Amino acid sequence: METPLSSDGPPPAWHIYWQAAKGRDLLVNTSVVDLIRSRLMAAHSPRGRELLHYLLMPSEIHVISTLAAGESPELIAREVASLFSRWVRQVDKTRGPVFAARYRAHAIETVDQLKFEVRMLAWRPVVMGLCLRPTNYLNSSLRATLGLSARRGFEPRELHRFFDSATFQAREAIRKVVRGRPPRSELKEWELNHGLVLVVGDVGLTSGVAREMTGAAAALVAAGGSRGIEGAIHLLECWVTHQLQIPRSQCLSTLSGPTGVRARALVAGLAVQAKLCSAAALARRYRRARATLCEQMAASRSRSEDRLLLDTPMDSILAEATKLCGRAKRPVDLGQ
Repeated sequence: METPLSSDGPPPAWHIYWQAAKGRDLLVNTSVVDLIRSRLMAAHSPRGRELLHYLLMPSEIHVISTLAAGESPELIAREVASLFSRWVRQVDKTRGPVFAARYRAHAIETVDQLKFEVRMLAWRPVVMGLCLRPTNYLNSSLRATLGLSARRGFEPRELHRFFDSATFQAREAIRKVVRGRPPRSELKEWELNHGLVLVVGDVGLTSGVAREMTGAAAALVAAGGSRGIEGAIHLLECWVTHQLQIPRSQCLSTLSGPTGVRARALVAGLAVQAKLCSAAALARRYRRARATLCEQMAASRSRSEDRLLLDTPMDSILAEATKLCGRAKRPVDLGQ
């Protein structure tokens, strides 16, 4: 069982973040960087609020906070976002929105989730090409947390206490968490789940409307590599053909008979359950009528042996599919 951040009922920590509008640089000069950092710390000065971590980049601002009982991330966003926008516009002399959209916030309920977010944010500047190692990036609280730079008003002990009661041991635990670059698929899945990147296109198409993907769909797309939704569908096809003992060289679009009908219905059922794509998209891929495929999916759900396959946890499907396709996912070492 995962350890909750607190056992006495306070609200969880929050990951609050903003993305810059296209063409904007949120860190236009050092004075703006200092203003943003100072404002973030001031916004967390009221009793019950704690700033655990921050990351400032030209294209994104990330904050991990704990709030007082009854408070919401909206309060932090309201206190800082308008000031950030004003300062950036004053320096770059350009009118228009500074942020691409309103803030986003993800609740962090457990210690493992907190460690995972710290790990992803530590590597975010590296992923964005801003530095070679997480500890090299200056506009983050990570260096102060690890004792590599001056605190400048930031209190690292607020984050330390979730790792160890002693400062030295806490720093070592954090180093262990952020050591080693996460796999590309894991970084991609995190980006997708946080809406920092969008998926463009659909099954059988190279272009299309960009849309967000989270949960099982994000995990599938991330594991599918550069092929996007097509790569995710390929993983599901690998798993289904393996379960039905169909040769991997067999194309499901041309596979005839009851076996082909069953395989296509299972793949479509799993894809729709994961909110990866629509039945119409799968019908287009398999060159079948949408109504026909939907009827076959309904029949598949009514068969007990297919129901067992459709009810298989997506984590298990993904782990087996990536292994079958030679894309084994590596587990995350959270230092526990």
